[in-house]
Amino acid sequence: MCCFVYVLGCRDKVGARTYVGWTTDLEARLASHNCGTGAKSTRGRVWVLLYAERYHFRHEAMSREWYLKRDRSFRKRLAGHL
Repeated sequence: MCCFVYVLGCRDKVGARTYVGWTTDLEARLASHNCGTGAKSTRGRVWVLLYAERYHFRHEAMSREWYLKRDRSFRKRLAGHL
């Protein structure tokens, strides 16, 4: 099973925002975030995919997600492209 770690971005009145997650179906997950059925913190915004990585095992994806959620400088550089 393939797993993906992804970074989403949006721009709102506060500024640029990012969201990090993992999934097995990247397109379906992005659609769920944009239709309001994704994570609570992503509701009400239009998200675009900024970055994605592919992994063969779920534990690898979850470990990388944990790391990216704490890597503020990387997320800030990605958000600069919005």
